[in-house]
Amino acid sequence: MHDTSLFGPSSQNPARYFRVEFTGSGSEYFRIWIVNLLLIILTLGLYLPFAKARRLRYFYSNTLINGQALSFHGDPWKMFRGFVLLALLMGSYALAGQLSALAGALAFLILCAIWPALWRAGLQFRLAHTSWRGLRMRFEGNLAGAYLAFAPLYLPALLMLLVGTIWAPALQEGPAEFAAPQALMLVALGLGVVLLPLSLYLIKRYQHGHYAMAAQRSYLKAGPGDFYRLALKALGLLLLCLALFAGLVTLSMGLRSILLFVLLALAFYLGLGLLIGPYLGARLQNLVWNRTRSEELRFDSDLSARALIKLSLKNWLLTLITLGLYRPFAAVHTARLRLEAVRVRVQGELDAWVAEQSLQQPDAAGEAAGDFFGIDMGL
Repeated sequence: MHDTSLFGPSSQNPARYFRVEFTGSGSEYFRIWIVNLLLIILTLGLYLPFAKARRLRYFYSNTLINGQALSFHGDPWKMFRGFVLLALLMGSYALAGQLSALAGALAFLILCAIWPALWRAGLQFRLAHTSWRGLRMRFEGNLAGAYLAFAPLYLPALLMLLVGTIWAPALQEGPAEFAAPQALMLVALGLGVVLLPLSLYLIKRYQHGHYAMAAQRSYLKAGPGDFYRLALKALGLLLLCLALFAGLVTLSMGLRSILLFVLLALAFYLGLGLLIGPYLGARLQNLVWNRTRSEELRFDSDLSARALIKLSLKNWLLTLITLGLYRPFAAVHTARLRLEAVRVRVQGELDAWVAEQSLQQPDAAGEAAGDFFGIDMGL
C-alpha cells in the first residue's frame, strides 16, 4: 500500500501513480527537423520561432501522462514578435560594444535591467499555452521574484563590468597599474563561482514554486544547501578529471609526443562535456522534480546519471559520424530517457480539477506580458 500521508492528513482519496511516456520516434521527428532546418536557412533565421512551435507541438503531443498527451497552443506569429524583440536587443548590445566600452557597458546594464522581466514573460507564455486533459497551466510568479532570482548572478557580473570599464586603460599598462583591476577581477570571478549554486537555487525556486493548474499551486521543498551539495559533488568529479588529465599530460611529456598531448587535451574537454554535463543534468532533474509538489500533486524522478552519460556519448559519436544528421534521433532518445524517468502522483479527482478550473475567472493579467510579445525562452 502506498503512503498517502505524503499529501497531507486532509487527503481522503488514495494516491494514483502515473508514469510519463514518450511515444515520439527519431524517423518522425527527422522529417520535421530537416524541413525546419531548410526553412531556417532559406529565411536567414527568421523561421526559427515557427520551427520551435512545430518542435514543441511534436514533443508535447508525444508526451503522455496516464495515456493523455500534453498540448502546446502557442501562436508562432506571437513567438515571432518575441524573436524579433530579442534579436533587436542582442543586436543593439553587440553594436554598442563595437562603438565603445562605455556604450557596451550601458547596453549591458539595460539588458540586465529587462532580462528578468523577459524571462518571466517567457515562463508565462509557455505555461499559458500548455494543457493536459483540457487543463490549462499557468505561471504565477511576480516580477519582483524574477529579479530576486537573478540578483546573485548580477553582483559579480556588475563588478566585472565596473572593473573592465573604469580600469580599461590600466589593463594595457605595466604590472603596477594592472595589479588592482586584476585582483578585483579575480574577486568577482570567485564571487561568481561561490554564488552560482545559490543563483541556481533561487531560479529553480522561482520556477517550480509558481506553477499552477486549476486550484493546484506548486512549491519547491528544497534549500540552498541541496544545491551546494550538488555543486560540491560536481566539483569533486571535475577535480578527479583534472588529476587524471594531469597524470596523462605528464606521461605524454615524458614520451615527448606533441600529438599525444593535443589528443589528450581534446579528449579532456570532450570528456568534461560528456561526463560532468549529463551528471549535473540528471542529478539536477531528480533534485528539483522530487521536491516539486502541490497540495494534491507530486513528482518522482529517478533519472540515472550513468544512463544519461552513456546516451550522451552515443549521441555525440553518432552525430559526429553522420555529420549532424543524427541530431533529431538524439533529441528523441534524450527526451524519452528524461521523461520516462518521471512519475506523477495524484491525490484527488482530476474531474474535480476540471470543474474547478471552469469556475475560475481567467486571469488575463498574468498572461499579458508573455502574450504581448509571445516570448518563449524555455523553461
